Amino acid sequence: MTATPTRCEPEGRWRDLARVHRLEYPLPIHYLCYSLWGACYGAGAGERLIDVPVLLAVMANLLSPVAMNVLNGVIDVRTDARTPDKRAAAAAMRRLGAGRALWWAALEMALSLVLGAVISVWTGHWLAITAVGLMVALHVLYNIEPVRLKRRGFVNPVTLGAAFGFLPCVVSCAAVRADIPISLWLIFAGLGVSVTGRALWWMVPDRAGDAATGVTTLAVRHGTHRTILLSGLVALFGLGLLGAGLWLRYGPVWATVGMAAGVIFVIGQLAVLPGASDRALPSSARMRRRNMTPMMAANVVLAALPLAAR
Repeated sequence: MTATPTRCEPEGRWRDLARVHRLEYPLPIHYLCYSLWGACYGAGAGERLIDVPVLLAVMANLLSPVAMNVLNGVIDVRTDARTPDKRAAAAAMRRLGAGRALWWAALEMALSLVLGAVISVWTGHWLAITAVGLMVALHVLYNIEPVRLKRRGFVNPVTLGAAFGFLPCVVSCAAVRADIPISLWLIFAGLGVSVTGRALWWMVPDRAGDAATGVTTLAVRHGTHRTILLSGLVALFGLGLLGAGLWLRYGPVWATVGMAAGVIFVIGQLAVLPGASDRALPSSARMRRRNMTPMMAANVVLAALPLAAR
């Protein structure tokens, strides 16, 4: 008999690593935009985006969130196994093994901290390592007991909005400038709140698995419709902060362009409402392909806007 090839082969192992890092389309483009936003708004010139501190900041901003995905996959493997669109990720995690996955996550988070320290020493801007340290701390506290912010109501999406959206903006902005004016703080806050809204929306497909394993997210507590509607309201609030910051920094025309891009987040989140219910949860795979693709385009527009407006 001929042995059937197993997923322990190198190709299968790399595929499993990509899956547990949550690198499915279009998530890598979202991560890249989150990592670049701060530098784009802080520098205002495309040629500065290839400065060494900026490149290091982008690497730090990319490493920590994907490491968090791995850590979360280890902690939530039972929950993911009960969620239809995450069963493949749970299977990949089991093939890799929890110990190996934890080493990956720890190494990536440690490298992110080292890069943050190098940026601060290189530029003299200590806000960079401070923000990286907060980002890594939030990623750990989101997953680890007894704190486990994931099960603490609205703190869950706020943590993700800060760690995936707001703090990466601060890190990459600190790589190009020492001061952050109020207009940029408003823009970064608006971007962070918009990511908070998406994190709230993204927990809806996991509702059944979370409920079955005792993880009381907002979707479990308040149901599918209320959670989706709340995510839209949060996105609208973020849009207001973003618009105010863009208006102060670039004027009404560019603020209108940015807010038009931001509206895509609200529309994309609310578009899953028809047909969605606690018994018929939306598919996260379909949400990624159909809803997050235009959101990806909006993220790219928001990254390009300050470069075009200078």
